[in-house]
Amino acid sequence: MPPGHLISRVTILGTGLIGGSFALALRKYTTEMHISGWDRPEVVREAQSRGAIDQCFSGDLAPALQSADLIYIALPIAATLDLLPEIARHAPAHVLVTDACSTKVRVAQSAAELFSADKGPFFLSGHPMAGRELSGIAHADADLFRGNTYALIGASSSQGDPRVSAFVKILEKIGARPLWLGAPQHDYAVGLASHLPQLAAVALAGFLYDRLDENGLPITLAGPGLRDSLRLAGSPYSTWRDIVLTNQEVLSAALDLFARRLDDLRERLASRELEADFDAANELYKLLRSL
Repeated sequence: MPPGHLISRVTILGTGLIGGSFALALRKYTTEMHISGWDRPEVVREAQSRGAIDQCFSGDLAPALQSADLIYIALPIAATLDLLPEIARHAPAHVLVTDACSTKVRVAQSAAELFSADKGPFFLSGHPMAGRELSGIAHADADLFRGNTYALIGASSSQGDPRVSAFVKILEKIGARPLWLGAPQHDYAVGLASHLPQLAAVALAGFLYDRLDENGLPITLAGPGLRDSLRLAGSPYSTWRDIVLTNQEVLSAALDLFARRLDDLRERLASRELEADFDAANELYKLLRSL
């Protein structure tokens, strides 16, 4: 990238919740940014009708990439892995390519084989720790990333590349909080802090659904606490399929340990020792509130 050249042309591959929200955030918090979107025709047209993007692309990928300074991949993990070779072939040499996938090890491994750190397009893997239980451009929000951590995969020394520095500045402008870490470290952390809660919500919701009677009990007596606990249960499997498949080892170990914790709680139901579990849970909740 020529000295002083700023990111002014962005191509977003996948204009659903994350890609659409990134486009809307660019609209709101940056200036003079030309934003293109590539997706299925009906999806990318809806993104344009919302004012998120200036130009629509679908089908052939190469035309969408040719004039970009930043290529932002906001697609499911399997689709991202499938498209990376084509992106590496057609992306301009000066461009920064980044993804927003929820697991990083497989993506980082594939990108390392396809992109050179010394010449040509630069690949920076990332993951915005922001989302909703509802997917699609209809639920996109310019402030989705605001106040939330944005994981960047690799050494912070990567910021020496001007393309990376420019992207980090964009993240800061849209209100995200960049955090540098390794791919295995990322997948372990999100496995416990994001993927395990999702599976726990699915398990609890399925458990209750199987026990509904003709009067709707026990759900007819549910209060806001259950709705808060099961918000994640509204997420579609299509969103989570690739996440689960690419983080199986971490999730399997986490589920085993979580099951043991539930067994411990059951053993202490009649004991005041359960108070210690509530105290620990309260402390963790306070930490979350302070983030």
